[in-house]
Amino acid sequence: MRVVMFGYQTWGHRTLRALLDSEHDVALVVTHPRSDHAYERIWADSVADLAAQHGVEVVLANRPDEALTAWLREIQPDLIVANNWRTWIPPEIFTLPRHGTLNVHDSLLPAYAGFSPLIWALINGEKEVGVTAHMMDADLDAGPIVLQRAVEVGPRDTATDLFHKTVDLIGPVVSEAVTLIASGRTDWTAQDRTKASFFHKRSVEDSRIDWSWPAEDIERLVRAQSDPYPNAFTHYRGERIRILRASVSRSCYGGTPGRVFIPEGDGVVIVAGADARYGRNHGLVIERVRTEDGTEYAATDYFRTMGGYLTAH
Repeated sequence: MRVVMFGYQTWGHRTLRALLDSEHDVALVVTHPRSDHAYERIWADSVADLAAQHGVEVVLANRPDEALTAWLREIQPDLIVANNWRTWIPPEIFTLPRHGTLNVHDSLLPAYAGFSPLIWALINGEKEVGVTAHMMDADLDAGPIVLQRAVEVGPRDTATDLFHKTVDLIGPVVSEAVTLIASGRTDWTAQDRTKASFFHKRSVEDSRIDWSWPAEDIERLVRAQSDPYPNAFTHYRGERIRILRASVSRSCYGGTPGRVFIPEGDGVVIVAGADARYGRNHGLVIERVRTEDGTEYAATDYFRTMGGYLTAH
């Protein structure tokens, strides 16, 4: 088959690598220009560089235009494969190939369509994450599923751990899905739209700790915002601090959310939860922090005295 790929960052890079290693002809690669967005500087293996190394023509674009559409009509691809393409692909493009367009998404669709699915899934306490290959239709991440692969979320996994677990699925998923499509299969599984969820791009605001959340949820937020992602943060005595490592306290603590309360284990307990006043909640044990100047501290060294509050602003 003649294949065109739309993709970006490491997800697109792994997809292109699988296509280049296949028996199919990669006729064109479309990718985004490099970005300064915090989340787009992470896992930024260059799709353009890989294509150039293999003599494949590259188009750099933020979104498809009429010139690209005309070029695709000339190429007449049998299949388009997309992974981590960040803007809308219009129907005059995704319906152009005779086999349609295969999209690869790093969630177990129909849940976690949209952006940053691994981070949102970890925050929400999902037990599994994975990769879905589906045929593109008019609704984002909603087309019928060709195949899907899942991996378990471990009790201490970070978003970085989940990235490595799922990115290793991309090559096999792309290879198997393209083989199924080339064989003439079309009996794909429709998504159950009653189970669908759609998430927005993450920004700085989404890393701000809300101490009215239960400690269990905040602990997952900290793991979800692990290095190299922008860390979960809070403020203490006018300074923004990033929380690098935390756990849920063994004991229950009562009082006002955000109170710097007492040492426990390897860290310092912060009172958490909207109903913390009843004294039935576990707290968040902060174990390691980073200040604005980049200095890291054990929490027991940073919080020299107990008392005071961690605040959102």
